[in-house]
Amino acid sequence: DKFTLAPTTLCVKTGEFAVVVGRIGSGKSSLLSAICSEMPLVSGTGCTYGRIGYVSQKPWIMNGTFRENVLFGQAFDEKFYWRVVKACALAQDVKLFPAQDLSEIGPRGINLSGGQKVRLALARAIYSRADIYVLDDLLAAVDAHVERHLIENVLVGSGVISDKTRILVTHAEHVVPLADKVIALTNGVADIVDQHPVGVYSEPAKIAVRGL
Repeated sequence: DKFTLAPTTLCVKTGEFAVVVGRIGSGKSSLLSAICSEMPLVSGTGCTYGRIGYVSQKPWIMNGTFRENVLFGQAFDEKFYWRVVKACALAQDVKLFPAQDLSEIGPRGINLSGGQKVRLALARAIYSRADIYVLDDLLAAVDAHVERHLIENVLVGSGVISDKTRILVTHAEHVVPLADKVIALTNGVADIVDQHPVGVYSEPAKIAVRGL
């Protein structure tokens, strides 16, 4: 049977940081697919305002140079390009490549680690200057040090997309208090948690969050 999200009312405002939580198979990735209009709409309406930058759990990497994978056909803005590369914790990786950012990346990113693929896909999404960023379990593919770097330099504070709308699926409890909004998924049912994110796990007010 095809997975179906239950009818729900969700609203993430411009500039908000929304975190999506839930058990494996609860519908988190499906919710992101729906936001990106990649799932057929059975009933109701769904609206997004602006361009979407999407980073999946299994990012697509093209056969080309590192730089080409970031630019993805867009004009080269050197200052912004290097800001994005550094924000995505890729500067040190680039230094180790044979031809630095002009090094060839093999088909499907065969010569990159899983974490490098995700960060490269993130850099591409950011470089596109989207209005909405939809990030599927982005932090699961990186270690604690890189995770902290991405949170501080990309997602919040003075991060490169901290003024944009961000929707992040994550299992990292320590990220939840940083969010403006928490969306809990249970068996395809999405529910905005009506409490301050700090207490979502310690004192959950919603049944959907208990046991996560």
